[in-house]
Amino acid sequence: MHSAVWSDEDFCKILDDFPVLKRQINGKRLVYLDNAASTLKSKSVIEKMTDFYLNHYSNIHRAVHTLASEATVAYEEAREKVAKFLNAKPEEIVFTSGTTMGINFLVNSLVRSGILKPKDTVLISQVEHHANLVPWVRLSKFYGFNTEYIKADEKGVITKEAILKAKSISPKIVSITGQSNVTGQEMPLELIREIFKDSILIVDGAQIVPHKRLDVKKLDVDFLVFSGHKMLAPTGIGVLYGKKELLEKIEPFLYGGEMIDKVTFEDVTFNILPYKFEAGTQHIAGAVGLGYTIDYLESIGFEKIERYISELSQYLLKRMLELDFVEIYGPVDDSHKSLVAFNVKGVHPHDVSHILDENFGVATRSGHHCAQPLMSVLARGSKIDFPNSTVRASVYFYNTKEDIDILIEGLKYIKRWFE
Repeated sequence: MHSAVWSDEDFCKILDDFPVLKRQINGKRLVYLDNAASTLKSKSVIEKMTDFYLNHYSNIHRAVHTLASEATVAYEEAREKVAKFLNAKPEEIVFTSGTTMGINFLVNSLVRSGILKPKDTVLISQVEHHANLVPWVRLSKFYGFNTEYIKADEKGVITKEAILKAKSISPKIVSITGQSNVTGQEMPLELIREIFKDSILIVDGAQIVPHKRLDVKKLDVDFLVFSGHKMLAPTGIGVLYGKKELLEKIEPFLYGGEMIDKVTFEDVTFNILPYKFEAGTQHIAGAVGLGYTIDYLESIGFEKIERYISELSQYLLKRMLELDFVEIYGPVDDSHKSLVAFNVKGVHPHDVSHILDENFGVATRSGHHCAQPLMSVLARGSKIDFPNSTVRASVYFYNTKEDIDILIEGLKYIKRWFE
């Protein structure tokens, strides 16, 4: 392993929990470098979820029989685990289907509650994933608020100067990613909070939460959204954190069962937090699985995971910078975390990704990464025939420096092959 973070023995135990990493892809050991899209799943967490489904599953909150009680306890324990993980209160944790639902929830609820009004300004950045761009852009056309951007430079980097320049906009809401899923840049959230101290701050945590423990109280964020599937948990489960005083003010986005207090033919009153925002039957096993996943990550040591991913990130960036036939996007300092997006000169990104899989067993992602507007920014600064997409290699804590070396070997092979 050759890492100071954990011993070879401990790392072997981690690898044993991800059997797919022993798979052969076209005769080569699988090197999974598509973690920014979705992470692999832990065998031990899957086994616990299987036990929950087989022996303890029921609908929650609505019955007093044994299975309902056991399922309800497991669901609410998961909420408490998420709250502790973020340094929040359990009533400030709302389960959603993921980051995309969390952002859509907030746009609609803030408008319905009169907090976001026509002519107000929402500030986002040019590096946002579509999940934190499309809802604001489209709904601004219906609701009448304005959308402005923190500008990125030609490498897709958000600089301190660009953030300071946007201060003059005086936005009602600032909604920004914690880490770009294309450039890998970790955003200076403390600085953003300081500069926009009078704005409601929403953080898209989809990329950063799996790699870095966020203290929502210390950061003083108003809302944080993230998805479980990017941190080993099941698909279809996510979290919306909101300050209690704000959650109490805003109107629910979804209406139906469970989220009500009293219903008449004339009107409705809502349940207490957080149930006011959890209409219908939730993804019960998904939430329970997210709780098990947090237990698993904590048992490994989340601080160790953060240090190891930082170590891998810098190694990945260093090795990529050695290749003079590759164009890299994003910063080239220690703010570049967990992933690298790049293009090989003269080769389409889809061809690069296909050859890496076919010849080296390396799984990467090619495309626009749900960030089409950012692709147009990168194209302006590109020195190659830019096809409005990139290849992206992204690491997680079950990856190794050897995985990165195999990627580099594959890229050198592609250069020779196309020559």
